Amino acid sequence: MMLKSEKVEYVKKMQEEVKKYSTVGIMSLESVPDSLVQKARNGLKPEVKFIVARKSLAHRIMDADPRLARLKDYATGNFAILLSNKEPSELNALIVSNKMKLIAKPNQIAPSEISIEAGETSIAPGQAVTDMKTAGIDVKIDKGKVVISKSKVLVKKGDKISTAISKALKMLDIMPFEAGTKLKAVVNGNLLFNEAALGIDVNFVTQQIASSFAQADALSTSIGLVTQYNADAFIRKAYLSALGLGLGAQIYEPGITDKLIARAVREALSLNPMVKAEPKQEEAKPADGESGQKPAA
Repeated sequence: MMLKSEKVEYVKKMQEEVKKYSTVGIMSLESVPDSLVQKARNGLKPEVKFIVARKSLAHRIMDADPRLARLKDYATGNFAILLSNKEPSELNALIVSNKMKLIAKPNQIAPSEISIEAGETSIAPGQAVTDMKTAGIDVKIDKGKVVISKSKVLVKKGDKISTAISKALKMLDIMPFEAGTKLKAVVNGNLLFNEAALGIDVNFVTQQIASSFAQADALSTSIGLVTQYNADAFIRKAYLSALGLGLGAQIYEPGITDKLIARAVREALSLNPMVKAEPKQEEAKPADGESGQKPAA
């Protein structure tokens, strides 16, 4: 436990440290495993500095800087102060990417469907077989190894995880839960970014712009408003309409004449099988006694 003099010295030191950074944020530590926090602290050095202190000390650190005083409303529960010279969006991207898988505990609610696949496991025969069967898993021993006989959904999304199933999932090294860190708020200069604003990244903005453009383009096309983006479509539509009219009215104009001729040829060819050839007439045969030759002059 720190002495009063040590607390005063610590607060002064951290207040000076804060001045070295352009971006200061509040990271929630609620329901975040200590191992994950340590992973973040080690993995983000030296780009991000963590200040983890008692709430009273953390608030005194923020009191010395008017811009940080705006963060006090977000500094509730368990939290850490983060210092960095990165832009708020960059800092947020680093923090939210820090995640880890967690095992299932009894009575927890399944965040998604939990299933197992048929096949060989690395579990040694013994009590494990009994525990697996208790969890409703079909298993057998094959060549000294525990084998799951068939695939199965153990827990549906939203259902409670039983003690037997949580034990079986641990043995199978299936971790259906995920823990991650997140920023509650960040200040950069005179700007305050809350959690919603921090969630607006490059991908989000790109998707929003693409969606808005598609809607605007569809609207302008439907009302006949020509823009640089739909002009080609209108030209194609006008050309096809003019072509259809020319063919229908048999207007002999460049670009239509060839098509009219081609259509006439096709129609003529289609009529060929329908036309029967006239039978050949046989030549008249000479009567009996007639040679059929002309008399000599």
